[in-house]
Amino acid sequence: MAAAAAAALLDELMGRNRNVLPNEKPKELNWEDPEFCKLYLVKFCPHDLFVNTRADLGVCARVHDDEARELFEKAPYSYRKQQYEDEFIRFCQSMLSEVERKIVKGKQRLALIGKTEAPTLSPAQTQKNEEQIALLTEKINKLVEEAEQSGIQGNVEQAQGLMRLCDQLKEERETLRKSNDNSHYNQTAELAAAQEKQMEVCDVCGAFLIVGDAQQRIDDHLMGKQHVGYARLKSALQEITAKREKARDEKEQRREEERKRARGDDDRRKRDDRDRRDRDRGDRDRDRERHRDRDHDKDREREKDKRRRRDDDKRHDSMVVGADQETSMIVTRTTTKSIVIKTEVITTIVQALTIKIANDTDPEVEVASNYS
Repeated sequence: MAAAAAAALLDELMGRNRNVLPNEKPKELNWEDPEFCKLYLVKFCPHDLFVNTRADLGVCARVHDDEARELFEKAPYSYRKQQYEDEFIRFCQSMLSEVERKIVKGKQRLALIGKTEAPTLSPAQTQKNEEQIALLTEKINKLVEEAEQSGIQGNVEQAQGLMRLCDQLKEERETLRKSNDNSHYNQTAELAAAQEKQMEVCDVCGAFLIVGDAQQRIDDHLMGKQHVGYARLKSALQEITAKREKARDEKEQRREEERKRARGDDDRRKRDDRDRRDRDRGDRDRDRERHRDRDHDKDREREKDKRRRRDDDKRHDSMVVGADQETSMIVTRTTTKSIVIKTEVITTIVQALTIKIANDTDPEVEVASNYS
């Protein structure tokens, strides 16, 4: 311990690389090196809080380096840093549990001092207390074994809980023993002096205080290392706990926001799918409507073609009939003209014959002459 303190002092005065030769490369600083005090890196080292007090923890065996702590604070939060914080929390809880037991015992002693006389116990009650003490001792031993097993298995929190329960049973057993032994008549000199004045126990450090004492003495107590040290332990523990709860709440809030976003994305995808299906259905309906319109147009075109063909046929038939009628008229006119010509020829011939007969001339010559 003395060598470690001397080494720490030399490191503080001459630097960490005091033993490095000129031709050697200094070791790069890393806050994870085991030489550094984990508690000091997290907040502070409790060994520095109670120097020269009744709660003095001695000199810390690790190095307290401000540069390493600065690197620790700048490093991103990780599982390794969480382990350091867990160790700091366990150490603080251990010391606070110890001072809490001290406070409870101090209040119990003051309560015993306040009684005018010791309670008178019957032999039966004394025997009953002895049996209860034996049962408590058996329970305490079992709890200690369970705590050791939990510690070996790595269940630190469970082991601490068992030890706290064990401490409560020990206090109960101690109370029964004092009741049987009338121990409230054998107080320490400090508590005996408290009989002359009304005393109280400090709820922070467990020290005995005189009620209504001078303000200067009260201020001296409040500014003392022991009171300030335990108050700082409680404050640091509450700060780390609050920070973790805040981080946990923020993480849960981020998860809730992510879940809401996921639900919103799902709803949006469902709406998009529904809209896409509606659009597809509308497109199919429009396609079917266009197909029906095209079919109707085709039917109308076919109907128009039919009507047009019928009209063409009618016009053709009319033209044919007209042509036939015209042809008939032409034929009739031609026939009539031929008949007229023939009639005229015949008339001419008859006239010529008549004249010939009358003139006794050659009829064929005259007829030919007249005809030409």
